[in-house]
Amino acid sequence: MTEDLLQEVQPPVEASPLPPPTRYRLTVLTPTLAGDGQKLSPIDYMVWKDQVNVLNQRRIFRLLARGPRIESYLGQLRKSEKLDFASWGGYAQNYALRRIAFDDPASAEVYDRAPAELCSIPTFASNLDGIYLPASVLKGAIRLALLVDRVSESQIRSAVESLNSDMPRRAAGNLEVAVLGAAGASRTRSVRLSDSRVISNSATKVYLLRTATLIERGAKLEAGWKSARGSVAFSRAPDAAPFFAEMAVPGTVFEGDYRLPLLFRHPQVSQALRWKSPVSSSDLVHAANHAATLVLNAHRKFAETAGLAQIIALCDALLQRVAEAQAAGRFLTCIGWGTGLLAKSIWTAAPEQSIREGLGHFPGYEQALRTGLPFPKTRRLIIRNNRPVSMPGWVELELL
Repeated sequence: MTEDLLQEVQPPVEASPLPPPTRYRLTVLTPTLAGDGQKLSPIDYMVWKDQVNVLNQRRIFRLLARGPRIESYLGQLRKSEKLDFASWGGYAQNYALRRIAFDDPASAEVYDRAPAELCSIPTFASNLDGIYLPASVLKGAIRLALLVDRVSESQIRSAVESLNSDMPRRAAGNLEVAVLGAAGASRTRSVRLSDSRVISNSATKVYLLRTATLIERGAKLEAGWKSARGSVAFSRAPDAAPFFAEMAVPGTVFEGDYRLPLLFRHPQVSQALRWKSPVSSSDLVHAANHAATLVLNAHRKFAETAGLAQIIALCDALLQRVAEAQAAGRFLTCIGWGTGLLAKSIWTAAPEQSIREGLGHFPGYEQALRTGLPFPKTRRLIIRNNRPVSMPGWVELELL
């Protein structure tokens, strides 16, 4: 029905040619991973000279197939968790598809001690020419920002009540429909974004991350780390579970095409889609900066509770950047892998008591919420010299 109405009001192509697409420019502020679901397993690479050497397995197979060593190599691939550098390190030096440096040279020592199950490295989205930023990452962040900015307390209360009903299915989906509109008539339908243009692989490094948590010490909360055996004290960072990820370094710039088609600004189209008004660039900027402010304030509160001075300073710097971006017509948002629950939900926009009541009976949330501790009580942080120095995924977007 909506599609028919759109076709009726759409002006002839020759009478209203499409304007040339505008561009977006995204600047990475903290290490960021926008992946495509791919990972490097520990037998896909070797660590040599403080860098990850991604093996050209096809070339290695062709080379070994000429002699008797192929069976030995295949046998090690079948039974090993990590390739033996003493036997096969020469291939890492001479037959590497890519060489990705560690952000911190000390991370290579952490890798050597880490169990193989923690050494799969999520990779940045890429093709044969280099890395790129998928448009879906930006579209999702913009959609969530509009949802956080426009949701009302009564809508949240209704979603919470549906969670406590006998059939708590698709409560979040119903909330999105109420705020942003149904499929085909969504408020974000007019936002058109392309994948970014490809840039060089040299814009990424492999970063070490650990999961910070809060530990009760009597009546006091302090920082700790998640490990395979539970939580360990903040001073025992080497005992915490490490994670490795290929991330774009701060200062990296991605550019792509962005468009808000004129068709969706036509009064009859807005009426057909039941919009009060179409989404404009200024709406996106305001909504995203509002959502970013809520998330950063939540992170700052966590950092204050945990006594993480460097993360407090980072939150203050990013909050200042939000204010500057708003004045300049830009916005900050948090995207990609490792950014956590707050960057992917409306938790910060909802009264905390309402969310606690709604999720308090669900497996996976019940135990954590029953403790009464701040929720979520964990953050995945970038580590350098065994100290947390940054949070992943913060970027600034400018619509040109």
